[in-house]
Parts: sequence; structure tokens; C-alpha cells
Amino acid sequence: MDDKVVPTIPRLELTTIIRRLEAATSRLEDIASSTVEVPKPNGVVPAISATPAASGLPPPNVRVADTPVEEPLPECVEEFDSFIATTVRKYVDLSDKLGGAVAEQASSVLKAFAGQRKFILITTKASKPDMNKPIFMELLKPLQESISAVSDIRDANRGKPLFNHLSAVSESIGVLAWVTVEPKPQKHVEESLGSAQYWGNRVLKDFKDKDQKQVDWVQSYYQIFRDLTQYVEQTFPRGIPWNPKGVSAEEAVQSVENVQPSSSAKPGKIASGPPPPPPPPGPPPPPIKLDEPAKSTPATGSGLGAVFSELNKGEAVTKGLRKVNADQMTHKNPSLRAGATVPTRSDSQSSVSSLSRAKSPAPGKKPKPESMRTKKPPVKRLDGNKWIIENYDNETHPIEINATLSQSILISRCNKTTIMVKGKANAIAIDNSSRLSLIVESLVSSVDVIKASNFALQVLGTLPTILMDQVDGAQVYLGKESLGVEVFTSKCSSINLLTVEGDEGDYSEVPLPEQLRTYFGEDGKIINEIVQHMG
Repeated sequence: MDDKVVPTIPRLELTTIIRRLEAATSRLEDIASSTVEVPKPNGVVPAISATPAASGLPPPNVRVADTPVEEPLPECVEEFDSFIATTVRKYVDLSDKLGGAVAEQASSVLKAFAGQRKFILITTKASKPDMNKPIFMELLKPLQESISAVSDIRDANRGKPLFNHLSAVSESIGVLAWVTVEPKPQKHVEESLGSAQYWGNRVLKDFKDKDQKQVDWVQSYYQIFRDLTQYVEQTFPRGIPWNPKGVSAEEAVQSVENVQPSSSAKPGKIASGPPPPPPPPGPPPPPIKLDEPAKSTPATGSGLGAVFSELNKGEAVTKGLRKVNADQMTHKNPSLRAGATVPTRSDSQSSVSSLSRAKSPAPGKKPKPESMRTKKPPVKRLDGNKWIIENYDNETHPIEINATLSQSILISRCNKTTIMVKGKANAIAIDNSSRLSLIVESLVSSVDVIKASNFALQVLGTLPTILMDQVDGAQVYLGKESLGVEVFTSKCSSINLLTVEGDEGDYSEVPLPEQLRTYFGEDGKIINEIVQHMG
């Protein structure tokens, strides 16, 4: 057999061929994985085939843009969500237990508050439109429809056993109109509670000591108005302000309707098409030269050496800083301070260092209303020589205390409660209590009242001093033995003293002055006089 001569290729030519194949493979991979053609050095962009099949390449993968990140909710909307999830939800759950038309009506009430929540969210984004324009009426249309639905359920069930339940809701559902009331919308909510109590108290009268479920239902509906009053008073005391720098109402409605909840956000979908071919195997690793010394790489990254390396640059260390214009300075641009947040810089203006910078702390949230917090259990105990009475709310029976001369009494956070102090105590202090009624036989020192509203005090014996600070509305009944009392008031309004006149025991009302006249006398001293209005 003849020996065949195998052609030999020089090593240098073989290396050149391998490099050319690697360059061609890399070029094909770039074209297959990218939809954008890299321009040639002469600036001419080569034509791209309309169909990927014509070029013999698989169709490129096209990724649809992901859903934009949802904006955080304003604080007023978060608090309203908490109000719906706790107070309104409790009323709806109790209505479902009663069933029938009551449950159907409660569903309409829940839908109405959900529509009001959407209205509040729109007001945070939009400037206030003219009330006579159609867009404003369009915003109120869902609320009007819910009110009509609640009233229709009541009219369809006249003469039924639960007609008083339905009337209590339908006659007070107009509370939803507080969003249009200025400047004190909380007053409208309080008046609506009176309409609910007109019919709700009939339910309490019919089912008291008979069906506790009915009583709990009425109280849960009353609680909606109490919590809503506190929410409105703390969040919108002068009415809904809207957004003076916001968009138009039409744009705000469109943006709110287009926003989807974060739970429904889905990642972007990939267009259909066959997957790209696997990448070719990489080139063989270069031969290892044992005799070549390892190259030392400069130390980079964090550490003390990096700090000194930056400092050694001299003036060049500040070359990467960006100049802040006058319109971006908060002390020169009041509009930045007036806004809720500082405008976010665009990607072109931001730097890499801003990503690692710590975020500024978020502003603190307003405290929740007292009725929405966890209620503490009532307390009545004697601690040494001090009686402590706390956290009583809407007590049906009076709380009696048998006190002695050495004992003082502290009453705190007691609402709609009557307290009777028997015997002669030393002193009484009251704070943060509303609609509290106090009956005292005699005291050695004084009664000190701080931050109380609709306060009532009746003195049967003697009382030297009454001190009232930040009291809004008080009725003080004095007996014949307590006419020598001294009353000191500060930041108070609507304080009335009632004294006994005649043998029949009729009370005569004497209002305490609230308005003073101040002027300088002839000797230069300030003179204060009580202003009296003669009718």
C-alpha cells in the first residue's frame, strides 16, 4: 500500500484561521441576540430584512415593557382605608348576620364608602374644578347612586319588622356629602349622627335585654359616625383642599381608573418565537506558562487605601460633582418647600453615587383617632390615697366612689360616663374626658378640669375652687352651700353656672364671660374690662 502524503498547515496559519472563525461566530451571535443593527464606521446603517426567515436567522425575542410601579397612596387615603377595614367592615359583618334587606342595604353602604375613597384619591391628584361643571357632578354621581340605592331598599320594605333599621341608615346616609362641605365638614357628620339616632334609638328600645345582636348592630352603625368625625376633624378640618398644583379633574379620573392594584401586576411577556440557538463553545484556554510571573493587579474598591487614593487626586476629586442650579435649591425656591416631595431627578441628571445614598426618613404619620386604637380595659382602683378612674366609655350605670378627707381622685379618658363621689374628698382632677357627668357631695380643695367637652358638675355640699382649662361647654350646678365657690377659667367657652333660687329649687343660669376689652388708661397702664352684650 502506497503511503499517502498528508498536507501540513503551518501553526501560524492555523491560529489565524481559528481567530477568523471566532470573529465570525461572535458577529453572528450579536446579530441573532439584538434587534438593533450596529452602524458601520462610515455611518451607513445596513438594511434589515423584513422577515427573519429570509436571512436564515431565528426571530429575535422582543420583551414588552413591564407594568410601571404603582405610586404610594397618600396618607389621608391610607387612613380612610383603615376606617373602612375596621369600623365599616364591622357594621357590614353584623348586618350580614341579620340578613335580608339589612344586609343588602349594608352592601350599598360599603359600596358608597368605597366610592368616597376613590373621590378622596382623585382630590389628591386634581385641582378643584368648578362645582357647576359637568365633571364635578360626574365625580359625585357614584355617591348619589349609592344614596338612592340605600333609600330604595328602605322604601321597598315599609311595614316590615326591620323598617326602623333601614330607616336609621337611609335617613343618615347623607353623611357622604361631607366631602362638599366647607369650612367644617365634621359638623355635618355630627348632625347626620343625630338623624341616625332618631331611628336607631327605637331599635335599642325594642331589643334592649332581648336581642343583643340588634343592639350591637346599632352601636356599630353609630361608631361609623364617631370615627368618621374624628377622621375628618384631623385630616380635613377646613374641608377637602384638593391639589392646587394638580392636573385637571378629567386627567386625575383617567389616571386613577387606569392604575391597577399591585397584586395584579404581571411581568412583561415575551413575544412568541423559537428560542435562540445555544452559543457555540468558547475558544480553548491559552496555554499556561509556568515561567511567567503573575501580574499584580492594583487594589481597587473600598478600604483605607481607596480613600487615600481619592484624596491624592487633589482638585480632581471634585470633578464628578454636579452643580446645583438656583431653581433646585429649597432655600431659594419656595415652591419646592410647598410641595409634598422634592421632584425626582431624571436619569440623565442622576449619578451612580445617588443610588448608594441613604434615603431620607419618611414623615411621621398622624396619630389615629382614639376610637380606632386598641381600647384599654376600664380601671377603678385605690392606689395609696389616690383613686384612679380610667377608660370608662358609655357606661350605663353610675360609678360610685366612697372617698375620705385624705383621698384625691384622678379621672382620665372617661367618656359618656356618670361618676358619683360620696363623702368629703380632698381634690378631684379630670383630663381628656368628654360628656362626663360628675356629682360631688363636698371637697376640701378643688375640682381641676383639663381638656374636656360637654362637662357637667353638680355640687351638693361645699366646694372652695373650680379650675377649668381648655373646656368646651360646661354646666356647673351649685347648691346653696357652695355659692362661695371661686371659678378660674382659661381657654374655655360656653361655661354656665346654675344656682338655686327660691324655695322651689329652680335653677338660674349665669354664663361666664368669654370676651374682654383691653386698652391703655391715662396713666399708661393696661386696663381689661369684660364686654357685656345687652339684648
